[in-house]
Amino acid sequence: MERTRSRSFLCKYQERWRTSRSLLCVGLDSDIRQLPACLAREANPIWEFNRRIIDATAEFACAFKPNLAFYLSDGLRGMEALRRTVDYIPEEIPVILDCKVGDIGSTMEQYAQSFFDRLRVDAITLNPLMGEDVLQPLLRREGSFAFALALTSNPSARDFFLEGGVAELAAGWIGRFPAQQLGAVIGATQTDDLRRMRGLLPGRIFLIPGIGAQGGDLEAVLSNAVDSAEEPNILINSSRGIIFADCGERFAEAAAMAAGELRDRIRQGLER
Repeated sequence: MERTRSRSFLCKYQERWRTSRSLLCVGLDSDIRQLPACLAREANPIWEFNRRIIDATAEFACAFKPNLAFYLSDGLRGMEALRRTVDYIPEEIPVILDCKVGDIGSTMEQYAQSFFDRLRVDAITLNPLMGEDVLQPLLRREGSFAFALALTSNPSARDFFLEGGVAELAAGWIGRFPAQQLGAVIGATQTDDLRRMRGLLPGRIFLIPGIGAQGGDLEAVLSNAVDSAEEPNILINSSRGIIFADCGERFAEAAAMAAGELRDRIRQGLER
């Protein structure tokens, strides 16, 4: 069944938080090289893996985030897996496509058509390096949403995101555009800047990767990035730590356990 995008990402996120009390984003970085051996003979191993992961973790998820690169790497079969994955995710759970695109306006228009109009995801990630051109095709689509890379969690981010003034520069650019259509990617490992970014961007949704395999501190994130207990305005992403919690035949059960535990840790941290 094709996804409809009948409501905006913002509406879905807010309603999902109210109904599930979850701020967990399950990252579907479904690397075909790491899939359980029991799926090797499936016609489309990534799709079968994702189907079982979604079934196991949906009750704990505020959002799902497939990473485009892991589907492109499996060619046409991988892209079919992505299409089926997006369509399979329950309509009430928002889908963020992690694609990190950023180009001139005419090229971004093609990306926007592909991702929002054809694939029908609810949000994407984008690279704002080329300026406002990157964002305009999205702003013209009512209900569409993007997370702009601001402070990423990888160690070599310092090659471009130099110390001193980075938070202010990123926040200044993001703050020029409507909060209902633009949020920020803030790495969990950027502890020193989390509180500063929240102060500069109140009311914006932060997508926060880096918890788990990349060593981010969950308590530091909850202490510094949350807007308020009533409206936290964050999504905490975990990919490998959930979907590859086990690579045996019981991989889905292990993913459910990992997702439930992290969802509960986030809840408990908010209540402190």
